[in-house]
Amino acid sequence: MDKAPVASITDCFKISIRRGGFAWEATNKNLIFNLHPLLMLLGLILLGGEAIISYKSLPLKKQVKKLIHLVLHALALALGIIGIYAAFKNHNESGIANLYSLHSWIGIGVIVLYGIQWIYGFLIFFYPGGSPTLRSETMPWHVVFGLLVYVLAVANASLGFLEKLTFLENSGVAKFGSEAFLVNFTALTTILFGVFVVISVLSEAPAPIEDDHSYSSI
Repeated sequence: MDKAPVASITDCFKISIRRGGFAWEATNKNLIFNLHPLLMLLGLILLGGEAIISYKSLPLKKQVKKLIHLVLHALALALGIIGIYAAFKNHNESGIANLYSLHSWIGIGVIVLYGIQWIYGFLIFFYPGGSPTLRSETMPWHVVFGLLVYVLAVANASLGFLEKLTFLENSGVAKFGSEAFLVNFTALTTILFGVFVVISVLSEAPAPIEDDHSYSSI
């Protein structure tokens, strides 16, 4: 596993601990919100990125890589949905309006597109599976669309960090303090991991143990 996402998740823990930790039910509603960035990073960014890298880079049979790719994306999608729900839960219980920022608009779009991409991949490439012609013709578009959704997720995560830091600074956090530095550093490591994922897609994949080029379903 790349060091960048590990640093991002670790730093996200540090930021949340500074803010009081995590909770699903609490009087301090900020503890509920703290789950949002953690689950989004762990899901869409880390597991989503690893799902992309695994299919491109693992020198395994296509069927095995396909299953790993599918399961990791399913976990990423589930964590992303829970993470978004945590943000709505925090807003609803705190009397804060929902979907008022660009970050939230893009976030809803990303999770919807992520879900559509996963469902399409499951039905066409896994089960019941489309025709060989359909799989062959749509595979490049599946790759491009998936990478686009991932890049949007990374960009929106960065936008979320910026939004959160702006709120923190308006509430008294020093602009050049350790907490501000930690938020910016977490955003940078997230972006670096996203760049690493994109480069891995564009690079030449290792020769698979078995590759029939038929895009057959499992």
